[in-house]
Amino acid sequence: MKAMIIERFGGLEELTLSEQPKPIPAENEVLIRVRCAGVNPVDWKIEEGLLLKRIPHQLPLIPGWDVAGIVEEMGSEVGNFKKGDAVFAYCRKPQVQEGTYAEYVAMVASAVAPKPEALTFEQAAGIPLAGLTAWQSLFDHAELKSGQVILIHAGAGGVGSHAIQFASHAGACVLTTASPNHRRYVERLGAKAVIDYNREDFIQTVRARYPDGIDAVFDTIGGETQSRSYEALKSGGVLVSIAHPPDESEATRFGVKGRYCFVEPNGRQLREIGRLIEQGVVKPPSVEVFPLEEAAEAQRRSKAGHVQGKIVLRIG
Repeated sequence: MKAMIIERFGGLEELTLSEQPKPIPAENEVLIRVRCAGVNPVDWKIEEGLLLKRIPHQLPLIPGWDVAGIVEEMGSEVGNFKKGDAVFAYCRKPQVQEGTYAEYVAMVASAVAPKPEALTFEQAAGIPLAGLTAWQSLFDHAELKSGQVILIHAGAGGVGSHAIQFASHAGACVLTTASPNHRRYVERLGAKAVIDYNREDFIQTVRARYPDGIDAVFDTIGGETQSRSYEALKSGGVLVSIAHPPDESEATRFGVKGRYCFVEPNGRQLREIGRLIEQGVVKPPSVEVFPLEEAAEAQRRSKAGHVQGKIVLRIG
């Protein structure tokens, strides 16, 4: 099968198009013929070796954790899918080696969900990692509830755009940081207040609206943004980060909770996200599409930041 691989860690220049063996699904797996693969920042971070301490890697490896495609084969223990089903999935495995920048990928059936009929394969490929990251961060880690107030950093991005919609649907009041050219986009998603991070201090803006602080902050950026976000929270509030684990001593000093989310594959949650999409409650992110052969350029766009929505690769 055709696939993009890296044979050594370095950067985007290490990505090459190659012929690789077609995966054979295990008893509990489905083999998916890939139509589209999502591009995420974690992909170029893997290629630079930045996740080596977090998860095992095996070279040569195929990047990519997002997929939308067609079920080609099923393992003997799989009974909930059939050949020809349109599906999507977050395909992170215990070892980084067989990813979705390829014509085929095998994944445990419990992580796979039917593709919402309302979505194209391009749209569906941009959802699993970002959607599950937002879902698990808000509901499993922040335990967000109706009536609470949350600040979502970088609301126009792939994760942020999902998080705004999920939080709004749950009945929370959403504040978000975004550049002026993304203001209308995040407002349409459900943000009640948009903070221009280029011209406004987000702590001052939040405290002007909520002098006692807010219930939750969803940090998608890390660094100084994370360290300053404690100041936005009320006593007992929670900061959830996907950038890096919050400093426990800092959280304690501010009287708040700090939690870290490293998203897990979850077909049940992905089905729920798909149901909300089918109902029109959640809108898919806008997508920018590249052919598989231009994966390096797609990752270059991702690494540069300021992407509205998602970048995907069209493969089949």
